[in-house]
Amino acid sequence: MITVRQVLRDKGYQDVWSISPDAAVFDALKLMSEKNVGALAVMDGDRLVGIMSERDYARKVILKGKSSPMTPVRDIMTPDPIVVHPDQTLRECMELMTTHRVRHLPVVENEKVVGLISIGDVLKEIISEQATFIKDLQNYIEGRGYGQ
Repeated sequence: MITVRQVLRDKGYQDVWSISPDAAVFDALKLMSEKNVGALAVMDGDRLVGIMSERDYARKVILKGKSSPMTPVRDIMTPDPIVVHPDQTLRECMELMTTHRVRHLPVVENEKVVGLISIGDVLKEIISEQATFIKDLQNYIEGRGYGQ
């Protein structure tokens, strides 16, 4: 089974986009837009204190009529997020995401945030793995062997 470490490697970048809990939501949205990401780690120094997603913004700012430039990230972030380790499997991530109804999981190794994995990342890898499996089965059935 594919691990979180493999997904982070396949994503091809090591930067973890983060923001301070004291920053304005508007600044967080600008950063998410610039980096083309759906969530940010919320860091107080080197410590993960939360996660802020587009979903948090929609539910806790727009629907409540708040102002993005005036609202601090800490007011809308999801505090103490569920985290995963790089050696956990995608199946474990899917179970956590489904059980806790979250779409992003910070990846933590040795108390340091090393990545962020989304439901899209998980699905992309699982679909790719299944496509390879189907191709191998077709090759086997057609007498060409595996991995052709």
